[in-house]
Amino acid sequence: MPEWISAGFADYARRMPREMPLTLAEIKPEPRGDKPSAGDIARILEQEAQRVEAALPKGGSVTVVLDETGKAVTTRQLADRIMRWREDGRDVSFAIGGADGTAVRLKKSADWLWSLSPLTLPHGLVRVVVAEQLYRAISIIGNHPYHRA
Repeated sequence: MPEWISAGFADYARRMPREMPLTLAEIKPEPRGDKPSAGDIARILEQEAQRVEAALPKGGSVTVVLDETGKAVTTRQLADRIMRWREDGRDVSFAIGGADGTAVRLKKSADWLWSLSPLTLPHGLVRVVVAEQLYRAISIIGNHPYHRA
């Protein structure tokens, strides 16, 4: 990832409260040729899905998959979800797909499909936007002045 992505994510992760740390587990993408066939893409998505599942915490975290077909919410609605997750005492894992998207079975097994936008966004940018929105939602919950609207 370019340095600005790493720096952006790190900045918002650093701002998160101690009781709600934001950590990143990067999944190695599956090698792909210049022009993968539909079969190649299906194999790539399956291999990446297996890596994502292996990286998820054991013991039942809430799994959120970022996908353009997911539900779009306001930041205040995201804050409400975070409050419910906190009340349930469960960790939350956010999965951002690779260059070819996310395997259908990973989307089907998710607790929530979240759409940041109907646009297709590069996964590095999504990483920064998700971190910022999580921080903003936590700011709303804590009545911090970061969120002024």
